[in-house]
Amino acid sequence: MLKATDKCIILIGYMCAGKTTVGKALAKRLGCVFYDLDWYIEERFHKRVPQIFAEEGEERFRNLERRMLHEVAEFQGIVMSCGGGTPCFFDNMQYMNEVGRTFYLKASPDTLCTHLAMSRGERPLLKGKSPEELRTFVAEQVAERSHYYEQAQHTIDINVLDTFEKIDEICQQIIDCLE
Repeated sequence: MLKATDKCIILIGYMCAGKTTVGKALAKRLGCVFYDLDWYIEERFHKRVPQIFAEEGEERFRNLERRMLHEVAEFQGIVMSCGGGTPCFFDNMQYMNEVGRTFYLKASPDTLCTHLAMSRGERPLLKGKSPEELRTFVAEQVAERSHYYEQAQHTIDINVLDTFEKIDEICQQIIDCLE
């Protein structure tokens, strides 16, 4: 369905919204390659994102992230998921809209907290927070970032992605927007 000449499909949203989960499934359905921008950065620099943050600081990380976004977005006919903060720095959101088809996977703070509870990844920003503190933190960050996220060409409202059927429904909504 996706041709090599097509623009890339870029998934944005808050951490644990389901960008990687949906991105992998979508790429498989479309028969194209999936890239997770954070994973790409880790492969290129042989360090985990939290390690880059700790050793080099957020400013250095955001500069690397921007460079790698530009590198990956040049690939054609791919699906890419971005880190939750990627759209919020530099002109990243404008750039993504120029080079790709952008989709904001929009989730409520409650859904995000449910996904975070299911997530196996370590999230240094969230470490040591009680459930109430976590929900407050997530709600505040989503509110701060929503201005950037809402610049995406398409918004897909998601609920808890806890079954293959739900993931498949989200993929179909994205495919419907592509046609």
